Amino acid sequence: MLREARTESLLPISPPAARPKRPAAEVRKPKKKLIRRASGDSSQRLRRLAQMAFLLLNVWIGAEFYLWVRGFETGKPVSFPRPAGVDGWLPISGLMNLKAWLATGHIPSVHPAAMFLLLSFLGIAFLLRKAFCSWLCPIGTFSEWLWRAGKKLFRRNFALPRWLDLPLRGLKYLLLGLFVAAVAAMPVAAIREFMHSPFGLIADVKMLNFFRHISETALVVIGALAAGSLLVKNFWCRYLCPYGGLLGLLSLLSPVSIRRNEDRCIDCAKCAKACPSSLPVDRLLSVHSAECTACLQCVAACPAEGALELSIAPLPGARRAGWRLPAWVVAVGVAAIFLGVVGYAKFSGHWQTNLPAPVYQQLVPSADQATHPMP
Repeated sequence: MLREARTESLLPISPPAARPKRPAAEVRKPKKKLIRRASGDSSQRLRRLAQMAFLLLNVWIGAEFYLWVRGFETGKPVSFPRPAGVDGWLPISGLMNLKAWLATGHIPSVHPAAMFLLLSFLGIAFLLRKAFCSWLCPIGTFSEWLWRAGKKLFRRNFALPRWLDLPLRGLKYLLLGLFVAAVAAMPVAAIREFMHSPFGLIADVKMLNFFRHISETALVVIGALAAGSLLVKNFWCRYLCPYGGLLGLLSLLSPVSIRRNEDRCIDCAKCAKACPSSLPVDRLLSVHSAECTACLQCVAACPAEGALELSIAPLPGARRAGWRLPAWVVAVGVAAIFLGVVGYAKFSGHWQTNLPAPVYQQLVPSADQATHPMP
């Protein structure tokens, strides 16, 4: 027994089994200390004020235009001129006039405001990303109200699966391509002929009549789009709006974008949850998506000081980082571009469509009978 015990004591002791190393993906990042913002965020209050101001402006223009049309329909024309701002609802006319102006250097005389309003929105997209959609567009405002109402009603918003979301997002670019291709194929002479035809002259009246005498089919389509917007954030804007598609493509050239500071970011992902365009803001250093509308909801949701901000990209080779753009700069910038372009058009005498009252008296009451001049 003693010999056996002595023998066992002389046996080499095997080292303990080594613990398997955890995969790198399972290693948790050290939790960063949250440095809370020194001051509150006012971006959404400013944005909602801009939305309401532009919505009220459109309501005012719409009411004036309705009274103007009713004046000619009843044979009692009103004393005020046609509100040219209604041309903002004629984007195709604006696109055709823009081509005619670029080709000839002469500003068209029919619906010129449509071209200038289009230019102002393009300018906003280039300098401040797709801010028109989230700061000014009345349809974008209604769309936001709908998905927020849907969130309260269903306690959440829904997201389409990626295999369906991606091709649906392409629809607005397909529609945009069809419109751009049609306008690009039109010679300037054909554009002038169209714009000076009875259909082109009162395209705004026909648009009003579409809603005044709306068909059951149109009501069903609008109802379906509204229902989709209750469930999915910005359903129309995300999948079908060709105007937004155009502004989004131009915004890719913008020097402005949402930028994330990795050192100050605490990886809470609140920014991504707040983004109405479902962009992975928490995983990007800079957001360069055509879907970004510069709504600043991600910035408003971020609790960390200096972790997320809208800023101008630094110049190549520059030592300092880009310049931060607070919300008030975006609000002032959007207003300055819009009012600057509209002001130039008015003071240069290229805002109104100057048609004699007898022409309108002949065309407006029979607007529904005006047919499209193109085959």
